[in-house]
Amino acid sequence: MRRALLVLAIALLAVAAYVRIAGGGALGQRWPVGEPVAHARTAASLAAEAAAQQRAAERLGVAAPKQILFGDLHVHTTFSPDAFMMALPSSGGDGAHPVNDACDYARFCSALDFWSINDHDVGLTPWQWEQTIGAIRQCDAVGGAGPAPDTTAFLGWEWTQIGATPADHYGHKNVVLRGLGDDEIPARPITAATDQLLSEDGAGVRPSPWTLGLLGLFRPGRESFDFIRFWNEIDVKPCPEGVPVRELPRDCRESVRDPAGLFAKLDEWGFDSIVIPHGTTWGIYTPAGSAWDKQIVGKQYDPKRETLIEVFSGHGNSEEFRDWREVEIARDGAKTCPAPSGGFTPSCWRAGELVAARCVAAGESAEECAVRALRARANYVAADLAGHFTVPGSSVEDWLDSGQCPDCFQPAFNYRPRSSVQYIMALRDFENPARPRRFEFGFIASSDNHSARPGTGYKEVARDAFTESRLPLAASQFFPPHAPAEPIAESVPFDPKNGNYQFFDLRESERASSFFLTGGLIAAHANGRGRDAIWDSLKRREVYGTS
Repeated sequence: MRRALLVLAIALLAVAAYVRIAGGGALGQRWPVGEPVAHARTAASLAAEAAAQQRAAERLGVAAPKQILFGDLHVHTTFSPDAFMMALPSSGGDGAHPVNDACDYARFCSALDFWSINDHDVGLTPWQWEQTIGAIRQCDAVGGAGPAPDTTAFLGWEWTQIGATPADHYGHKNVVLRGLGDDEIPARPITAATDQLLSEDGAGVRPSPWTLGLLGLFRPGRESFDFIRFWNEIDVKPCPEGVPVRELPRDCRESVRDPAGLFAKLDEWGFDSIVIPHGTTWGIYTPAGSAWDKQIVGKQYDPKRETLIEVFSGHGNSEEFRDWREVEIARDGAKTCPAPSGGFTPSCWRAGELVAARCVAAGESAEECAVRALRARANYVAADLAGHFTVPGSSVEDWLDSGQCPDCFQPAFNYRPRSSVQYIMALRDFENPARPRRFEFGFIASSDNHSARPGTGYKEVARDAFTESRLPLAASQFFPPHAPAEPIAESVPFDPKNGNYQFFDLRESERASSFFLTGGLIAAHANGRGRDAIWDSLKRREVYGTS
C-alpha cells in the first residue's frame, strides 16, 4: 500500500510539474514574423492605375491636381491575441499571419496606396514591437524612398480600452505614427489600463499559468503550447509611474486609463501622430448607456491628434444616430429598462418577454408573470453586457433582433446611438461660451481585419477567412463557454463569480459574429503618393470612407 501511495504521489508531482512547466510557456515557440517582401509592384501597374483614374476624372469634369489614394488604417496580425486564436488550425484558421503577410497583401492583393499596422496594445510585447517596427520599415523600403512608392506603410497600434461602466468607458483608438526613424517612434506602445483584458478572476481573457497548463495536459500539441507561450509573454511588467517616458525600462508596459493620459504620453514623446477613434457604437464591448459627452471635456479631446474618426469597418456602421435608448440611467445611477420605440426593442425588454412567455406556459397567473417580467428586465440591465445570462437556457434565436438598430445601414452589433458619429458631431463644450468647442473629424472607413489582410473592404468576399466571424469558435477552443443552463420560468440575477465565465462568453460573441463584415476603405485626396503627401491629407481631413 505504501509503495502504491508513493508511486501515486510521484505521478501527481510529475503531472503538477508538467502542468506548471507547460503553463509557463516553456514548451511553446514564438510564431515567425514572416519572410521579407522581395519586390514592389511594377511601375507599369502604377502608371496604368494613374491613367485610369485620370480618365475617370476627365469624364467627371474634374481637373484638380490632387489624386485619390485608397488605404486601410486598421489592420491586425497574429501579434493580436484574438487574431492569434482565430489563426490556429483548431479554430479553422490557416496558421500565422505576421506583419510581412500584411505587407504582401496590401501590395499585391488589395493594391492599397497606403496602410497601417494596428495590433492590439495588450499583445505587443517588447519583442513583438521590435519585430513590427522592422517589418514595417522593410515593407516601406521595398516601395522606394521616392515621391511615388507603390504603397506606403505606417506604423501604429490599437489603444484597446474597455470600461466596466459608461462613466469609465472610452473605447478603442488607433494610434498611427508619421515616421519610421528611431527618433520618430516610441520605445513601446502606450496601452490602455483595462483590467477586464488582463484579469484572472473570470472576467478577463488571460487565464492563470495553472489553467493554461491544464490545457497543455488535456490538449497537448504544438499549437496549444505555442498559444500558451503567447499568453504568458503578454504578461509584461507595468512601467513605474511618474518616470519620464524616455527614462523608463524598454521591457515594461506603459499604461493609461483615459484619452487624456494617452494624449499626455504622446505629447511627452513629441512625435507626430494621429489618434483615430473607432467602433464607437459597438455594443459587444461598450456598456449600455454609454455616451461620448465626456470625451469632449477638457483634455479628453486633443484636436491636433484626433483628426479622423472611423465610421465604418468590419464591425459595421457607427455613423447613424437614433433617439431610442438601450437603457435609461438616472442621475443617481439607477438603471431601468425602456419600452420599445421607433422599431427598436431593448434586449432587457426582450428578456421580460421571454420570461413572461415561459411563465404563462408553466400555468402561472397573468399577475405573477407580469411581476416576473419586471424582475427579468431589472436583472438584465443590472448585468449589462452579460444580460443574456439572466434568462437561463435562452438561445441566440430567442433574442430575435433585440438590441439592434433595425433601420441602420449594416449596423454594429447591439448599437449604442449616443456614441454614434452623428451624435458625436453634434456635441458642444460650452466651458468658453464665446467659443464653444466641438469635435472636428474627417470621416474614414477601414477593415479592422484580423488576418493580416489590409484592404479586404475593397470587396465583400470570403467572409469566413476575411472577417472575425470565427471569433466565437476560436475563443471556445481555449476559453470554454459557460455550460448552458436549463430553461426556467423566471429570471436569475447575474453573478460573475458564480461560474467560469470568460471575456468572450460574457459578450454574446456568437450572436455578434453574424454582424462581422469585410469593412471599408479610407480615401485620401493627396498631392502625391509619398508619405508626407498622404500624411498631410490625413491631417487636413481631406478624406472619406467607403462601405
